[in-house]
Parts: sequence; structure tokens; C-alpha cells
Amino acid sequence: MTVYQGFLSELKHRPETTVQYFLSVGDESVGLNELIGTTLRLSFLEEKACCACGRKVKGKLYGGGYCYPCVTTLAECDLCIMKPHECHFDKGTCRDEEFAKSHCMIPHYVYLALSSNVKVGLTRKNRELTRWVDQGAVRAIPIAELPTRKLAGELEMAIAEHIADKTDWRKMLKGVYEEVDLFEVREQIKAIVPEEFQQYLFDVDQLFEFTYPILENLEKIKSMSFDKEPVIEGKLIGIKGQYLIFDCGVLNIKKHTGYKIEVTTQAPVEQTA
Repeated sequence: MTVYQGFLSELKHRPETTVQYFLSVGDESVGLNELIGTTLRLSFLEEKACCACGRKVKGKLYGGGYCYPCVTTLAECDLCIMKPHECHFDKGTCRDEEFAKSHCMIPHYVYLALSSNVKVGLTRKNRELTRWVDQGAVRAIPIAELPTRKLAGELEMAIAEHIADKTDWRKMLKGVYEEVDLFEVREQIKAIVPEEFQQYLFDVDQLFEFTYPILENLEKIKSMSFDKEPVIEGKLIGIKGQYLIFDCGVLNIKKHTGYKIEVTTQAPVEQTA
């Protein structure tokens, strides 16, 4: 038996032949793939802390682990992060110009990904593999490179009039998706992309594919939360996106960033730096 305590961070992963997952509990990084098929017990210790400033929080955390003061002041929590096309950097009202220069005023990809369905999305260049795995994509290709996040957001919105920009997380976790040729979809998109964005489109020959460590798929998806179930215990049967998949339900780790938990495993675990 192994026991760890600490505040949760989002799942880390490496996109190898099968995606390798790691659970961050405080300063510990716990290898999860070798624990699939074993029983895990995750106990909420009734403490929460902001992932940015470390402030202890008695009530709600926002936006994936932020306290209220941080979510209302930090640039990474501004509404334009979720709606890049509404970037207001050029209006002089950005919360943090240095953050914008390093995160927003840099090249971004617009991509097609297949998870529950074909969806369009955007991500910073060189962060695409992380983004695709976080969304539980089984296949993906970039289709355009734009110089700023705002331009990428505008192109995404134009394409989203014809293709979904959301993932059905329940179907994604069940492994339910329609077989679609992303290269064919890319060709169809070229015909509907507004003229001002045509210069940013490009063709790639490589199809990125991802295999997730899953023993079996659940027929019914039950979402679990430490706010309703302070102790979650079950057989770990898979990991996909930011979800731990148990035989009794699924737990979104990213949504519980900042929760202090105790993890008890029934088997030795691999620790990573």
C-alpha cells in the first residue's frame, strides 16, 4: 500500500505509443498507467488552495483551481482566454501585457480533432499534442497557423459555423465516435474559409493518433465530484483526457485542481521527478 497527500494539479501526460499519465499530488508525480486494474482510494481532506497564489479557500475555486481575487485579475483567467476572438489587447485593456506577449501574441494552430465528433479548435504552436490529449482526441491534424491567438480565434469561429467546436465528453469517455477522414474534412473546409484567412491554411501529411490506457469502456457515465463524494474508491479501468475512469464512475482531475487529497493505492507506484 502507498499513500500520498497534497493539493491536486491537472493530469500530466506523455503522448507515447499509449499515452502515459501522471497524477500530481503536491510535489509528487505518481505514474498511473501501471495502476490501471488496481483499486484506488482518493479522499478529499477538506482543504482547498488557489493554484496561482496558494491562498486557502473555504468556498468555491474557479476556472480550474483559482481563488476569486485571482480569477478576476489574472490575464490567464480573462474571458478572452475562452473566447480568443474577443481579445482586447489592441484596446489597451489587457490585464497583463507581458502575459499577452508570451501567450497570445505568438503563433497559434487551428486544428481538426476527432474525439466524440470532428471538432475545430485552436492551441499555441508546440502545445498541440498536450491540447489534443487533454481533449481525449483519437486523431488530429493542424490545418492553419496564425500569428496571434485573436486571429486563430476568428478563424475558429468562422469554421465553427460549419463544424462543432465542442466535445461531447460522455461519448468521448465511452469511446464512441464516427469514423471520419480528417484530410477530407480539411479539403471541405478550404472551400468555406473566408478569403482573409486563406493565406494561413497549410497541408500536413501526418495524421496524429492517440491510444489511451483503457481496460474497458463504461456503458453509463457517472460523473463524480469531491464536493458530493469526499471519498472516491474503485477499480481504475482507464484514463482519457483529464479523466480517471473507475468502474463506479469518472473523475475530472482538472476540475479538482487545488483540492487537497489523500491517495491510497494497493500497489507500488512509479515516482517521477
